[in-house]
Amino acid sequence: MRRLVLVCALALAACSNELTEEERAAAVAEVEANQTPPPEQLELAPIRYREIEQHDLFGAGCSFAPEGGGLSAVALAMADTGHFLRGSELVTMAADKGSRELPYLARRKYDGKAYSMVLDLDEAEGEQSGEETSDYPATLTIRDANDEVVYRKPGMAQCGA
Repeated sequence: MRRLVLVCALALAACSNELTEEERAAAVAEVEANQTPPPEQLELAPIRYREIEQHDLFGAGCSFAPEGGGLSAVALAMADTGHFLRGSELVTMAADKGSRELPYLARRKYDGKAYSMVLDLDEAEGEQSGEETSDYPATLTIRDANDEVVYRKPGMAQCGA
């Protein structure tokens, strides 16, 4: 696709006049500058107790585990912040206070510089799983700075204190 756009741009320019090397280089640079790279496909790492302890991620909210991922949470949605691990890097986003409030003070949407995160819960299907926890069918969607979906998986959100 990239070459097709480049060939078309050069062909159109060639039809009108012969291009100099500088004009050709400028046309190629303009085409390349206006192309958006394909979005990365994010693989989230499990958030373990050591990350929770190291970054003081204790408190009420919801944790998300994808289907087939066992009990390993890959994202946390809390009252003020949302988190996920990209490799070994903890990505932290601010809660969108205008988004819908979920159980235990979590929010539906979190925004950051490089990513945004949306946690959609099916609250009608929630079941109490512990004294202060409930499990909900959920979908986690993460978008990059270009608003491209880089992660979307169904799973289970456990919300509690």
